[in-house]
Amino acid sequence: MKQITIEGKLRTTGRKADVNSVRRSQRVPCVLYGQGVENISFSIDAKELKTITDTPYSHIINLNIEGTGHLAVLHDVQYHPVTDEASHVDFLAVSETKPVVINVPIKITGNSEGVKQGGKLLVSARKLRVSGLIENLPDELVVDITTLQLGKQIAAGDLNYEGIQIVSPKSTIICAVRMTRAVVVDDSAAAATTAAPQA
Repeated sequence: MKQITIEGKLRTTGRKADVNSVRRSQRVPCVLYGQGVENISFSIDAKELKTITDTPYSHIINLNIEGTGHLAVLHDVQYHPVTDEASHVDFLAVSETKPVVINVPIKITGNSEGVKQGGKLLVSARKLRVSGLIENLPDELVVDITTLQLGKQIAAGDLNYEGIQIVSPKSTIICAVRMTRAVVVDDSAAAATTAAPQA
């Protein structure tokens, strides 16, 4: 999985004025926490934050907080109800030696047999939650639908990837090929032709 470096500045806490001052300077208040790490309050540039929030991909983040480095993942983002700008961010500290749980986007490849027969591909999930060591985490989960037939579906429980474990519910539907009205009509017409009496 790709890693990205974000620069942070320590901030004072306890007063609303301190938070407002951070936001006026086009920075976003943040907190880093996790096992083995004391909570660290800091801020990052609002534009820099968008490099990890305005993308379908997840990242391992190298937080450089005034010279001290921390590995982390984006845990939660709160948005202003009117401006829709990020107002607060939680980062979760992670380790290279312990499994990390993170969302990974799905990439669907192949041309389904069911679609070739006139079916319609419906995609229900864009990401899955996985667990694995940082070195094993992929940028995306490739799902090949080449053999997917009409009326069939692929669920999280059908997938298996080396080095990681899918922790999303096994029943999570990734995609399915549904029969369209045109296919139903064609099948009905074919059945009628077959059943018609011969002259």
